[in-house]
Amino acid sequence: MNVLELYSGIGGLHLALKKSGIKGDVVCSIEINPSANKVYGYNFPNTFLLNYNLENLTAEFVNQLKVDTILMSPPCQPFTRNGLKKDVQDPRTSSFLRILSLLPHTTVRKILIENVKGFETSEMREKLTETLMQCKFVFQEFILSPSQFGIPNTRHRYYCLAKRIPDSFSFQTGPLMTKLPGIANMDIQFSLSKIVEENASECYKISDYILRKYFSVMDICGIDSKRSCCFTKGYSRYIHGTGSVYSNKTEFEVTSVLNNLNKCQMQQDKDLKQIKELNLRFFTPKEVSRLMCFPENYSFPSEISDKQKYMMLGNSVNVAVVSELMQLL
Repeated sequence: MNVLELYSGIGGLHLALKKSGIKGDVVCSIEINPSANKVYGYNFPNTFLLNYNLENLTAEFVNQLKVDTILMSPPCQPFTRNGLKKDVQDPRTSSFLRILSLLPHTTVRKILIENVKGFETSEMREKLTETLMQCKFVFQEFILSPSQFGIPNTRHRYYCLAKRIPDSFSFQTGPLMTKLPGIANMDIQFSLSKIVEENASECYKISDYILRKYFSVMDICGIDSKRSCCFTKGYSRYIHGTGSVYSNKTEFEVTSVLNNLNKCQMQQDKDLKQIKELNLRFFTPKEVSRLMCFPENYSFPSEISDKQKYMMLGNSVNVAVVSELMQLL
């Protein structure tokens, strides 16, 4: 495959192509965020990378690249449950609409699209499927999570695979699928002990102030937990709904503390002392990248802050899930 990677971010789609084992080259990657491009260029120095506004993309440019495949993860904010859900009225959909308008005039034959759960009910999704049908693509939509592939992390995402007729899939296409055809959901194969860093810096420790104010909304994972919540770009800056926090205690020990707190009369100092016994901290960026199946040799330039790392990882894709989809494509 000769691939054009759009909204390339920090290269999650590129990594998935490598992991899939499919013979293919990323001919060009395009991303407007300069910080993400620094990280991408650091990890893929030999890839032609453009810092470019996709609203200006032309069919002539795409055709000149002689690509047969487009991989893309357009902005998800117009469709997220925490956003305003302006859908196609959100200016951040303009570049995606531009790409759809060019598709009939390109020679692209395969497409993979990733977006947030919720996209499947959007007006933007209707425009996508109308364009695919107009251009004579056969396509299949999915909602999948890494937990279905043996990974202790929940991250439900929308995916669409498309092939231009007469190409076809090796399975019967139809309504939105919630698992890969012919593949059963896997049991979680490892606990969080396999991904945690030893001697994580004290800077990831959760402060007494945050514990007092937000402990009740924290999702706490123990060292033997086989699950974690979806990590978003707001992780560590916001507590509720942005990802799990970590305790080096077992799930039994965590549950015992939580049950004791529920039974006793709330006394702030006494409660805080019990909570602090859990040694709660944020997952490190390295641990988040492991849960998202980034390879061990993937790294960030030294000037990229932890806040930026969390934001970029939160905007990226789970490499293992996308690699499975690429094999289907």
